[in-house]
Amino acid sequence: MFNRGKIALRSLTLTYLGLLLIIPALVITQDGLRAGVNGLLRQVTQPVAWQALMLTLWTAAVMVVINTIMGTLTAYVLVRYHFPGKVLLNALVDLPLAIPTLVTGVMLVVLYGPQQALGAWLDQTLGWRIIFAPPGIILALLFITFPFVVRTVQPVLLDLDRAQEDAAATLGAGAWTIFRRVTLPPLLAPLTSGALLSFARAIGEFGAIVIVAGNIPFYSQTAAVYVLGEVESENRLGASAMSVVMLIIALGLIG
Repeated sequence: MFNRGKIALRSLTLTYLGLLLIIPALVITQDGLRAGVNGLLRQVTQPVAWQALMLTLWTAAVMVVINTIMGTLTAYVLVRYHFPGKVLLNALVDLPLAIPTLVTGVMLVVLYGPQQALGAWLDQTLGWRIIFAPPGIILALLFITFPFVVRTVQPVLLDLDRAQEDAAATLGAGAWTIFRRVTLPPLLAPLTSGALLSFARAIGEFGAIVIVAGNIPFYSQTAAVYVLGEVESENRLGASAMSVVMLIIALGLIG
C-alpha cells in the first residue's frame, strides 16, 4: 500500500511537470526547428533579431554585476546590523516579486520619463536619457531581479559561524580582510546561483521592458519584445526561433 502511494505521488508529480514545463518547451523547440538548424540560425541572425538578442544579453550582464554587489551588501546589512525600520526593509526586498512587472515599468516612466522633472533634468543636464533607451532597460531589470541575490545570500549569512571572523579580528585583521578572506568564500556558491537566476530571469523579462524601452529596433528592442513583434507580424518561425535561443540560454544558466 505504501509503495503504491509513492508510485502515485511520483506519477502525479512527473505528469504535472510534463504538462506544465516539459511539453511546452518541446513544442516551442520543435516549432523553432521546423526549418532545421540552419533555418533557426537564419532567423536569429537577421540584423534586427541579432541586435535585439545582443541588447538583451549585455543589459542583463550589466544588471548582474550591479545586483550581485548591491544584493550581497544588502543581505549583509540585513543580517549583521540592527537599525530602525529593518523589518520593513527586509519586507521591501520582496516587493519586486509581488507586483506586476507592468507596474514596475509604469513606475519608472513616471519617475524617469522625459516629461518628468527628474528625467528631463538628467537628459538636459547630464545627457542621460533613461526611458526609451538601454539605461531604462537596466533599471527595470535591476528592480525586478534584486531579490534573487539577496534571498540566496541571506540564509547562508545567517548560518555562518562568526567564530572565525572573531578569531581573525583578534589576530589583527581589518574589516575588509575579514570579509574578503573569511566571510566571502562561503558565499560564492549562493552568489553564483543568485546571479545566474537573475540573468536567466532578465533574458525573458517582457512586462516592464515593453513599457520603458519603447520597442525601437536596433536601439531599445529586446529579444522578448522582438518575439511579440514577430507574432504580431505573423512570422511564427522567427518568434519560435528566438524563443528557442532564449530557452537554451536560460536552461544553460540554471541547469
